[in-house]
Amino acid sequence: MGVALPEGAFRLTAGEPRAIQRVPESGRLNTRFVCPDCASWVYSLPRGGVVRVRAGTLDDTSWLRPTRHIWTRSKQPWVTFGEDDEIFEGQPSE
Repeated sequence: MGVALPEGAFRLTAGEPRAIQRVPESGRLNTRFVCPDCASWVYSLPRGGVVRVRAGTLDDTSWLRPTRHIWTRSKQPWVTFGEDDEIFEGQPSE
């Protein structure tokens, strides 16, 4: 699960993650920052003014409610979505 934040709202409070770059199916270069010890994905470089932070890296996730779902064509049958959620079978074009 990822949290999309405006670039100005993101602040790294500890550690120095390591940058890893890859080219996904979209063909765009993707830079992710990972924990230097365990290689867990922490956040991605801003794109379009938005930073994507992995929700599992947050100290408090009690306030999170997913509202946008991607790659749903491979979801488990028991997964349900909210009535007003954005749902994409694959990668959104934007």
